[in-house]
Amino acid sequence: MAGRPGVAILLYVAPILTVVVTDPRWLKRIDRVSPMTAGLKIQATTALDSLTIGPRQGLGVLALWAAGALLAGLLSLQLRDA
Repeated sequence: MAGRPGVAILLYVAPILTVVVTDPRWLKRIDRVSPMTAGLKIQATTALDSLTIGPRQGLGVLALWAAGALLAGLLSLQLRDA
């Protein structure tokens, strides 16, 4: 795992970008597609109107990231074992 930081990079790049980027439109876009933020929005039960992405949409984004990671792992496994 030490030689494969890809997943860790995917999880931590978006929160770092939200600190660096100052444009509110880009902040909202990054917040809506990042896996960690979307996953945390699933837990929201109050003040849903103030969130950048709702709990159900957050679940969808998180599911897409999980499916993408599984697909990447499957492709990697297939290419290595060929």
